[in-house]
Amino acid sequence: MEPIAFADESVGLDGLIDDDSIEQLKSFCRGEISAVETYRHAIAAAGGGWVAEHLRLNLASHEARVKLLRRRIEELGGDPPESSGPWGAFAKAVERTAVALGYKTALSVLAEGEDHGLKDYRNDLEELDTESHVLVRDVILPQQVSTLRWVTNIKRQIP
Repeated sequence: MEPIAFADESVGLDGLIDDDSIEQLKSFCRGEISAVETYRHAIAAAGGGWVAEHLRLNLASHEARVKLLRRRIEELGGDPPESSGPWGAFAKAVERTAVALGYKTALSVLAEGEDHGLKDYRNDLEELDTESHVLVRDVILPQQVSTLRWVTNIKRQIP
């Protein structure tokens, strides 16, 4: 007897959705929601100008990733998170303190957050089902590399 082929490899041989993938995607999504919240705060503190404009590009990238992750979680039958959870509250507090200390410090905190997100994606990529793995590897991870690069470049331009 030949094995049954599933259209979505996130479904195991028992016909159940891979809960580990859903939980990992939720974790990624909470991280992205936290990034959105943090960038919004940093942009508000920056006021206007070229720094705020460049931060808006990163914000838009993170907002798009939230949508992608939420959609994938729903496709797998999960309920996507609506908030960043406790980590988001901590990240916002750190960013507020950094903003009070100046642009360079705030940008350093954003860069550290971007680097942390990149490490999370790379470290936990293997926890995902095949389709989610491809989504993260081919779409989300390159965007994460890009936003890290952008914030690092902005930081270098601030005296």
